[in-house]
Amino acid sequence: MIKSILLVFMMFISVSLIAVILLQKKGSGLGSVFGGTSEAYRSKRGAEKILYYLTIILGFLFASVSIVLLFI
Repeated sequence: MIKSILLVFMMFISVSLIAVILLQKKGSGLGSVFGGTSEAYRSKRGAEKILYYLTIILGFLFASVSIVLLFI
């Protein structure tokens, strides 16, 4: 019972993580090496900051649930 609930929760987290990653601004990070805009020292503001922190939180939750499912 708990395993099936965790699996559904993990699927929700994975779909959310994919969506948040795809919503992030194109041309930041490693993409600037291959011809994107180079704004290395720009601070994140507004929605970009929220998406950044949401990506970190969802990644941590995904890893945590994966480890819990490993031991169940």
